[in-house]
Amino acid sequence: MDKIVIDGLCPLKGKVKVSGAKNSSLPLIAACLISPSKFILKNIPRVIDVHTMIKLLVALGSKIEWLSEDTLSIDSTNVKKWRAPYQMVSKMRASVCVLGPLLTRFKKAEVSYPGGCIIGTRPIDLHLKGLMRLGADIQLKDGYVVANAKELNGASIYLAGNFGSTVLGTANIMMASVFAKGDTTIEGAACEPEVVDLGNLLIKMGAKIQGLGSPTITVTGVKELHGAEHTIISDRIEAGTYLISGIISRGEVEVEDIDPKLLTVFIDKLIECGVEVTYTGRGIKVKAGKDLKSLEITTLPYPGFPTDLQAQMTAFLTTVPGISFIHEKIYPDRFMHVAELLRMGAKIMREGPTTMIQGGELKGAPVMASDLRASAALVLAGLAAKGRTEVNRVYHIDRGYPKIDEKLASLGAKIKRVKE
Repeated sequence: MDKIVIDGLCPLKGKVKVSGAKNSSLPLIAACLISPSKFILKNIPRVIDVHTMIKLLVALGSKIEWLSEDTLSIDSTNVKKWRAPYQMVSKMRASVCVLGPLLTRFKKAEVSYPGGCIIGTRPIDLHLKGLMRLGADIQLKDGYVVANAKELNGASIYLAGNFGSTVLGTANIMMASVFAKGDTTIEGAACEPEVVDLGNLLIKMGAKIQGLGSPTITVTGVKELHGAEHTIISDRIEAGTYLISGIISRGEVEVEDIDPKLLTVFIDKLIECGVEVTYTGRGIKVKAGKDLKSLEITTLPYPGFPTDLQAQMTAFLTTVPGISFIHEKIYPDRFMHVAELLRMGAKIMREGPTTMIQGGELKGAPVMASDLRASAALVLAGLAAKGRTEVNRVYHIDRGYPKIDEKLASLGAKIKRVKE
């Protein structure tokens, strides 16, 4: 297994291009199961999670090939299977988003129930509630969600939960309702750009959808869909991570191919902290100011501060003078990075879903990656730490960041990937 080795205290400078959004690519690839057609998806990132989703579709009968570095050809004409096996779904929670497409196409589906996650349990009860409202019979058998429906009918469905709306749940219900008779109204729908991206692909396929980007989405059932060509949006979380790499190293970094509107609250917090932010013609440029200030941040569903940038922002705030607070309102247990940052000299206290961070200096140390975003946070911390940091088990970071070591090296980071 690889590890990433970083020698810190080297200000980064330059430009880095953002890849396609991993969190958008997965449900869009799954959506290609709905119609026995051919699809072209562009701007797909080559990360482990994408390869896992491709393997799942191939196991179901799809023919998939890479036409270029970031373009996929997907032919779902000969898909005959509707059972997504445990061996595949257990590797990646987002595999559950094949449930809606398979039920839509075959009126039946069997998908292994996804387990818990290192960042906290993330049940799919809202997914199942929505499918039952559409008329599906749902049973849990031997660890599988077994769904059957003689027909699907439009319904009014409320999808918000205790910690906000569900992104994958909204995606699953949207895909399950494209053939349902009548109108399906999703209240408490996720507003994330990745949901909008999925909706736009479905519309290109012939679906009738209104309200994308709002808490109320209406899907009017149609009789059939067809193939389509679509370009995935850029990854706002990857963009935010590289922007933080610039300021945590006290450098100057420009992130290209990202719409600033996707990171409004995040950017507002950087400005509040004292970071110099400039909008360029192609993206966002940041420069660490001389007088950085502590912050108070609360993670919230989009357009609020992204939970997927919480760990990275925690790493940055350990280097900012004063006392900062982060309140995690999406995944209250998402603090696996804290213990490893403490090994690097960070001063962090946790009380339930809140952390208090005393800014100071970081020192290089061997640390262990526990999940995707925590891994990114540890790499960022290594950029700011005195001495050498070794991030072990970087499999996690490869799930969502294409060639992160190469991209950071292009900005001047002293970073390398080493075989253990």
